[in-house]
Amino acid sequence: MSENSTDQLTFQNPVTRFPVISPPVQHQPEPGLDQELVPRTDRGQHSYRGTGRLQGRKALITGADSGIGAAVAIAFAREGADVALSYLPAEEEDAQKIKSFIEDAGRRAVLLPGDISDRDFCEELVEQAVGALGGLDALVNNAGRQIAVEDIADLPDEQWTATFDTNIHAIYRISRAALPHLPAGSTIVNTTSIQAYKPSSHLLDYASTKAAINNFTKGLGQLLAPRGIRVNAVAPGPIWTPLQVSDGQPKDALPDFGKNTPIGRAGQPTELAPAFVFLTSPESSYVIGETLNVNGGTPSP
Repeated sequence: MSENSTDQLTFQNPVTRFPVISPPVQHQPEPGLDQELVPRTDRGQHSYRGTGRLQGRKALITGADSGIGAAVAIAFAREGADVALSYLPAEEEDAQKIKSFIEDAGRRAVLLPGDISDRDFCEELVEQAVGALGGLDALVNNAGRQIAVEDIADLPDEQWTATFDTNIHAIYRISRAALPHLPAGSTIVNTTSIQAYKPSSHLLDYASTKAAINNFTKGLGQLLAPRGIRVNAVAPGPIWTPLQVSDGQPKDALPDFGKNTPIGRAGQPTELAPAFVFLTSPESSYVIGETLNVNGGTPSP
């Protein structure tokens, strides 16, 4: 979208709000960069309009350099939050760009590169975020690893373990480390997926972790509700991000990515951001253990 694009609050047809894309066959090494994606994603950098719903909040977002995490970081900043960005060192170029958008919104951006599949770094990440932000009251566990494998015979133990370490073990470890710092009123929002309900045969490990995230969210939500800490999740459908071209999808499937949804197109990262804002803001105070599906109309529980 251009700088003159309408914002997310403007009345518009969702079918045509963003163009139907037919991405060319392309490849990036894992984890992939927004800066090299064709076509580029819309993270709300030119369109998201804040309304003050997260004024003064202190948020840690994993996978915040690109895709959905970047869109959430931009939206949080424009809603008034300071943001700590967690990302892999290889994603520094994307992270610096998101940092500039956050600072343009007049908020603080803290860059925290590292690998959340590492057990020790999960605790270090939280401590660094708390120290830099002066506290923590919002956690978005968004980072994910997705590598398509057509046959289970070709799915190595190493990939299975690495996917679980990044997608669900890190959520548990980061959430546990964050809890001593979260006052009543704080929120945790996890990113799951339509894959939790409709797993693709070539994403066995990824889909399994996303189902686990749903269950973890509901269990932790019940555990923390009496403490005034709300836990929820967002389940994206097919969203155009660097994840898809860094072996997240079979290459020959890229031109038709997202076209099988009822809305007829892939989603853009900025279309996810309002869901995370809602679940983090006080307006969702009676919403706990919920998975909010943002998937272009695909039926899901």
